[in-house]
Amino acid sequence: MDPVFYLGINALWDELRLLPAGGLWWVNIDRYEDAIKLVNRTVASQNESAKVAVITTGEMQHQHIKLEGDHGPKRLFLFSLPHDSKAFDGLTQDLLCSLNPHHCMIIILCNENGLQNISATHLRRWVKDANAWAKYHHCTLLLLNPSLDPDPYISALANQYALLSGLTTLRYEGDTWLYDVAFWFNQKGVSARQQLRLIEAGQRWTLPPQQEIAPQSRNDERRVLSHLSVLEGAPPLSENWSLFDSNDALFTEARQAQAATVIFALSSNSQVESVARQIHALRRQRGSAMKIIVRESQGSVRATDERLLLGCGANIVIPWNAPLSRCLTLIESVQGQTFSRQVPQEIAILLESMQPLKLRGYQPWETFCDSVGALMNNTLLPKDGKGVLVALRPVPGIRIEQALTLCRPPRAGDIVTLGENRLVLFLSFCRIPDLDTALKHIFPLPVADIFSNRMVWYEDAQIAAEIVQMRAMQPEKWSKPLKMTADATPVASQRHDDNARRRVPTLITLLSEPEGEPRR
Repeated sequence: MDPVFYLGINALWDELRLLPAGGLWWVNIDRYEDAIKLVNRTVASQNESAKVAVITTGEMQHQHIKLEGDHGPKRLFLFSLPHDSKAFDGLTQDLLCSLNPHHCMIIILCNENGLQNISATHLRRWVKDANAWAKYHHCTLLLLNPSLDPDPYISALANQYALLSGLTTLRYEGDTWLYDVAFWFNQKGVSARQQLRLIEAGQRWTLPPQQEIAPQSRNDERRVLSHLSVLEGAPPLSENWSLFDSNDALFTEARQAQAATVIFALSSNSQVESVARQIHALRRQRGSAMKIIVRESQGSVRATDERLLLGCGANIVIPWNAPLSRCLTLIESVQGQTFSRQVPQEIAILLESMQPLKLRGYQPWETFCDSVGALMNNTLLPKDGKGVLVALRPVPGIRIEQALTLCRPPRAGDIVTLGENRLVLFLSFCRIPDLDTALKHIFPLPVADIFSNRMVWYEDAQIAAEIVQMRAMQPEKWSKPLKMTADATPVASQRHDDNARRRVPTLITLLSEPEGEPRR
């Protein structure tokens, strides 16, 4: 019969504490000192006959591992692992050289932020191999990951319940700890999306006296967590409203909600990425019942920023010019909704896909077609909103190469190419009503004075079809920009002759006429 081990938080009930052999459990911890405590308390919680091994990452870290008096196993195996991704990958195989893992509990204590340079794909592959290894050898693997920002690991592993037996996070919040259970299952049952408040009493963590040992309530649909500026100075509208001074404080409180309404505030464009990361973490960790709203305080959110926020999991973005009455109506409109859009596991994919074109200005014909074609195939971007394709033909008397010298796109993502006596311009994330305004910013002269004809494509299917025709164009019909005059070789008359005689300035002093003498 396979043995059963125990997590070092004695206050938890069996559904959240037992670790039977044949599984892999992952615990994120935001402080390294708490990770050390959890290792020692987990070792002390085992039976006297238990077989336990602790693997630490980094030099001399095993000195922090200590047995507490008469508690814990009679013997403890200690190993040290180099702080290297290759050593991490070969951990299970190297361990077989020194230890028989059968019916053994193996605790892996990573270095602080030691996994931050390992990609999510790499982590999921390691989890798959480690889980198969633990099942084959009938042992228990408990990985403790100290990290200041555990959200990326939770997002990457939240759907790996087929390979992970448990995924939790222990966060320090002043004088208490928040134990957040993404999922945990053993022979006693399955628990998911549970949050417990812990306090420290002596040498162990315990539950506050007022906290009941019961599943967390899901009846917070009427609760509203909002940034203070959203109500524009008005008091809370009811006892269900809670106001916060900052988005960070709002985010911390929202971690404990299930189906509440969370309203972030944006006052500048520099806050977009941080708020997007918070929205992504909430949506991935708390589920689809939560309503997430972004209220724009000033006109700083661009179309690409709004798409990023919606792609990270926001239900709606309220514009800055909407009055408070309209804002409250929009907040009311999302009540009862369930978020149904797909949110990628890694926010880096969203950050990269929302601004896919890093080019600007003239591009060769093939580069232009490849860039626009890849943008049209990006499924994360909204349909028929990726940009506008414009083909411009110059007036008689102006060569297309000359017209290109007047084309000065100011934004990244606006690219242009030449071919078949046309100037083809793609304006990323430009709407068709804003086309004339965009062209005025790109050309210093009136567009009608430079070009006699233009064709416009603004739907995805139209742009994709035109790109197919452009790819089929023969290379001899492509055009190139005019050569820069600075590359031309200077003529002989402009060259400096070092042997020529230099003129040396001569000082001349002008004397004034003596007083009293008549001027001649």
